[in-house]
Amino acid sequence: MNKVETLTTVEFVYEALERATSYLKQYGREETPARILLQHELGVDYSGLVAAMRDKIEERQFEAYCSNVEELVEGVPVQHLTGVEQFYGRTFQVSPAVLIPRPETEELIEETLKLKRELFGTEEVQAADIGTGSGVIAITVKCELPEAEVMATDISEEALFMAERNAETLNADVHFTKGDLAAPLAGRKWDIILSNPPYIAHHEAPGLSDTVREFEPHEALFADSNGLAAYKTLAEQVPELISRPGIIALEIGSSQGAAVTELFQKALPDARVYCKKDINKHDRMVFCILE
Repeated sequence: MNKVETLTTVEFVYEALERATSYLKQYGREETPARILLQHELGVDYSGLVAAMRDKIEERQFEAYCSNVEELVEGVPVQHLTGVEQFYGRTFQVSPAVLIPRPETEELIEETLKLKRELFGTEEVQAADIGTGSGVIAITVKCELPEAEVMATDISEEALFMAERNAETLNADVHFTKGDLAAPLAGRKWDIILSNPPYIAHHEAPGLSDTVREFEPHEALFADSNGLAAYKTLAEQVPELISRPGIIALEIGSSQGAAVTELFQKALPDARVYCKKDINKHDRMVFCILE
């Protein structure tokens, strides 16, 4: 965006938004981040932005806004510019060290909470989140089930640092520990085990948007064995860790429903294993229920 020209011609908030939206559209980028960035720059929510549309925008605010819009054009995720993302009604801090939370993962938690009520009622449970990233799964489970004991693992120290910050901000008592997949959970039984592991096959990288491929952590995105490597390891580790009754909840890629279901049905022959579609009718979750 030509900052000198626009700074001399833009006076009001609505003009800033119109310019930014048009600019993003010109370069084939999503337009919604223009609004999110402007809310962030002005320190308002959506209603506050609507109310401020006819207000004048300060020159320093517009200059900072323009700079961030330029970053959007380069493919930088809006969440990396604002430093936050909304998940399950809460605000989580994010960074390039962690995967940006997706709405599909909220559906994983919704189904898990439903199954918990059916299987355990109001009983206290021990829950584990494998590969926690920013901590959204573990922290949300703790916030929704305050009586639960929750542990979360990740192999990345940077991710664990971010997860611990989120837990502190959201007042969630979650124990975080470093380690590869389920290894840190050994030595005890867990009532609920959740994981959103890396599941994109390496050959699928060219088909991803550059916003994802170039700016999100590859160790949280890609996996060997056509994207199934983490599930194969978990299918070996988890049977020794899950209680009876117990729930295993896994997020998967949209083409992996049959393969992951088969892996866990073989690993846990006595379990009820099923694949659930997300709101967009894509296979997105596999659940294992042990009575």
